[in-house]
Amino acid sequence: MTRFNAWNVIKNGLNDQTGWDRQWRDPEPKKEYEIVIVGGGIHGLATSYYLAKNFNIKNIAVLEKGWIGGGNAGRNTTIIRSNYMMPGSHQFYEHSLKLWENLSHDLNYNVMFSQRAHVSLFHSPPARDVAARRYNIMKLHGTDAELWDINKLKKNIPYLNYHNARFPILGAAVQNRAGNARHDAVVWGYARAADQLGVDILQNCEVTNILRTNSNIDGLETTRGIIKAKKIGFAVAGNTSRLWEMTGLGNLPIESHKLQAFVTESIKPLIDQVIVYGVGGAHFYISQSDKGSLVFGGDLDWYKSYAQRGNLPIVQDCAEAAMAILPCLGRIRIVRHWAGVCDMSMDGTFFICNTPIKNLFLNAGWNYGGFKAGPASGWYFADLIANEQPNQIIKNHNLERFEKGINLDERGAGPDPKLHG
Repeated sequence: MTRFNAWNVIKNGLNDQTGWDRQWRDPEPKKEYEIVIVGGGIHGLATSYYLAKNFNIKNIAVLEKGWIGGGNAGRNTTIIRSNYMMPGSHQFYEHSLKLWENLSHDLNYNVMFSQRAHVSLFHSPPARDVAARRYNIMKLHGTDAELWDINKLKKNIPYLNYHNARFPILGAAVQNRAGNARHDAVVWGYARAADQLGVDILQNCEVTNILRTNSNIDGLETTRGIIKAKKIGFAVAGNTSRLWEMTGLGNLPIESHKLQAFVTESIKPLIDQVIVYGVGGAHFYISQSDKGSLVFGGDLDWYKSYAQRGNLPIVQDCAEAAMAILPCLGRIRIVRHWAGVCDMSMDGTFFICNTPIKNLFLNAGWNYGGFKAGPASGWYFADLIANEQPNQIIKNHNLERFEKGINLDERGAGPDPKLHG
């Protein structure tokens, strides 16, 4: 595989780009693998990459029912941050952010990570106190965190609605190392790097049945034949409950809801940061892409769904939320919108854990946090599968935590998955 560097870019620019190889192979499935990861999104590909890189395991397959980048990985708003405070969650997302900071070099692929700052507005003195508590905890852990008063906010982001806002803006909590990345580039980069280490990436390979004997899975029936494996990992986001049902293990403590996103026509550079706010039932986030389009979204649909399409009520809700703080966008046209499927857990926190089946491992329940968590998710899931026991950072991120009364409720919204946006 041709390595990306300045010399190869120049050389191929002079020979009509004829010197590039395929970015990853399209192999035929083997009859048996040491490890099979179901799900070819960011989490599944990252897991296979770190299994091969960190543990030198080569006989690995990633099964993707569609094409690489065709699922949730290509249906998000790509925000990356580590402004968490709960034990386990903070360390996890900070590790993920550090992996993001070196990911392009690690994968030899430009994932277009832009550390443009995450600016979370607050609108009341109590909200400022809550933000101060969270960001002070972050600073105690060595994570960058700032509180901007209204004067500093106006200096850095002068075009917000400071004078006639429905929700008066008092300041913002800011993480400068946060930002966003290009979702397609991330999955392509992980796929390319995993393939280079010998991982078989099997596209158009949907799991249709699970062959189970007592406490062990013997193999997977797929649209490309039966594939056996010594160990199996599920990393299929909103479709986890469908796959879990095939195992015969009953129900999972998650619900699948769709989260919509929107893209506008391109405009001149305006928004340098990721701007977020949530108050009075509204929730909104927005950034600007390199092409000039504004990318934004808000709350998820509260009804359960596997759909990957939008609807007009959420269009109106997000447009109203945008106009509340950015009235200058009133005449911008939305050119497309879509939905991804979020697997919402009861306390808003993920699962990376063992399961009642000895050789089956679970990666699920990512709520709103799936994209930013991708690198660390792959790192810790690979560690779990290789060692068959969880790292200390994720020891409570299991299916038994609700039985033990360990709720990792970062938002403090209670046991309702719809409220953990």
